[in-house]
Amino acid sequence: MPDPETSKALFILNPYAGVPPVKYIVSKELRRRRDELSYYKSLSVDESGTMIRQNFDKYEVFIAAGGDGTVNTVANQLVGTGKRLGVLPIGSGNGFAKELGFRPNIRSLLKDIEKNECFAIDVININNDLCLNMAGVGLDSFVAHSFDKLKTRGFWSYVGVTMINFIRLRPFHADIKIPGEKTISEDLFVLTAANTRQFGNNAFIAPDAVPNDGLLEIIMIKPFPKILFPIFIYRLFTKRMNRSKYFFHLKTEKGVTISTDETRFHIDGEPVTLCGDVKIEIRKNALKVLKTRHNKFI
Repeated sequence: MPDPETSKALFILNPYAGVPPVKYIVSKELRRRRDELSYYKSLSVDESGTMIRQNFDKYEVFIAAGGDGTVNTVANQLVGTGKRLGVLPIGSGNGFAKELGFRPNIRSLLKDIEKNECFAIDVININNDLCLNMAGVGLDSFVAHSFDKLKTRGFWSYVGVTMINFIRLRPFHADIKIPGEKTISEDLFVLTAANTRQFGNNAFIAPDAVPNDGLLEIIMIKPFPKILFPIFIYRLFTKRMNRSKYFFHLKTEKGVTISTDETRFHIDGEPVTLCGDVKIEIRKNALKVLKTRHNKFI
């Protein structure tokens, strides 16, 4: 690795993330620039955490080179510390990276690192787990669980899994409880807690979400005739989901508790199993993120 005195950032590369051509190009570029940057190829969540902790005092910026899961892993070590998170997006969806203006361009990212400007964003706690982008239960979580089992990655694999899960989709029941307010009890297709606007791949489920407004956004999609699925997809990719009569949302500073018999959730696109009450809280300005020239929020 280069001398930390001349390298402000440490890249944590997930070699399993993304599609092979992108991974190859990024890995080759990282190797080519090894004299001007520091990078480490991590093979597990635990290994990433250990590497960050061992080098915590040497770097101001830690770059997650991977997808939303990799970003979540790196951010877990940085929340509340004042260290900056950066992203080199090479995953399948890259929802968080797209929202915060990160591009899969190392040269541009190095310029942003050199400027060393940052801003604070909110994060979400799901029980004891960190969420940067989105978490929830329903169609998106069912897709995440199915997608995780695939050997092939990429956009079209995701599309195929989404179609299969939609055909099989049945409503689930959920109670949404907010202190001091009436419990919402609904049958739903989708229930999402959002910190930013999109799942990834420019699929905007929460067009009004802002990652630094101190508010938690809860999105509910009620069951709709399956013949309307093309319209649902159109609205999703044109930032018009909030114009549907099946779309409901609320914003709150308070904690939210979700009760449902469905256990297949996702956190930042990664499948998880959650049983019993799921407690969701917003943590204001908890994470510092590297500012890019494409950032839209500040």
